[in-house]
Amino acid sequence: MAIGWNHLSTTCSLPGTHGRHESSSHQQHFLAPPRRAKPHRPLRPSAVPSNNARQLIESGAICPILPREAASAIMDGGYVMLDVRPEWEREKARVAGSLHVPLFVEDRDNGPLTLLKKWVHFGYIGLWTGQNFTTLNSDFIEQVEGKVPDKDARMLIACGEGLRSMMAASKLYDHGYRNLGWLAGGFNRSKDSDFPDVEGHEKLQYATIGGASYFFLQLLILLQAVGKE
Repeated sequence: MAIGWNHLSTTCSLPGTHGRHESSSHQQHFLAPPRRAKPHRPLRPSAVPSNNARQLIESGAICPILPREAASAIMDGGYVMLDVRPEWEREKARVAGSLHVPLFVEDRDNGPLTLLKKWVHFGYIGLWTGQNFTTLNSDFIEQVEGKVPDKDARMLIACGEGLRSMMAASKLYDHGYRNLGWLAGGFNRSKDSDFPDVEGHEKLQYATIGGASYFFLQLLILLQAVGKE
């Protein structure tokens, strides 16, 4: 489920601003203001970040950084990238030198109820997207602390679409990390030139695509290439 993008005012110090707090002019439709909950069924935690995460970003407590600014933030701003995508996405494409701690991991429970959920997931989501049925990584904070024990360290939290990374950044903030950046829109909104050193066999912006949709993507890329000739 996509976030409604809206203008977002930040008070973050980005590389090249020399510590000045700026109201960023690059906020292109990032976050809509929190809306009153509707009376229908609640959304899955993996689909929409909490209002707390949105508020942290809107207030500037967590700094939104565009994909085109991420390399500069890492090289000049002292950020280390924390990739919170599941392993099967990261295997396809990843920023060289980034750390990896998945926020969601494959659910390996084979109880009757979980198996039923897996079948439903496969029919509605898995077959089309290639995504496995996942569950929250209960050791996420502990694993991050093991890799980045300094809670004053600058971390740029990244995922495919920006939702999981928003949730992860909020969790990390609640556990004492205060110099956090959020890759606004995720890798899906990046371009080939945004990250100079990418490892893997796929483009970063396509790493979340799998299953049947991947074949449609390849067909679209082929048609575009033929159209340019």
